Amino acid sequence: DLGASVEGYKRLGFSVETLFDDWAMMRDANGFGIALLPPESKHPPHIALRVETMEELEAAAEKENRPIKPHRDGTSSFYTKGVDGNIVELIYFPPN
Repeated sequence: DLGASVEGYKRLGFSVETLFDDWAMMRDANGFGIALLPPESKHPPHIALRVETMEELEAAAEKENRPIKPHRDGTSSFYTKGVDGNIVELIYFPPN
């Protein structure tokens, strides 16, 4: 239940950064974010690492030979295999 999860994280001090009917991005006062995704999500279980510039994202994607995907919330990212086969998303958040 996405709505209940959002309310639960709000009680823990998180605020809603992005909210759609199929996912939410919550962020705490220190900038730590957590994406809330339903079990049937098209996104794989993963961790995300934020890069500071689009150029940094492009350079990393080129090294990994991966396409960059723009998202409806304005971010851009790509997924790759990380250490021990864990999936890692590198993501760029444009300035507001």
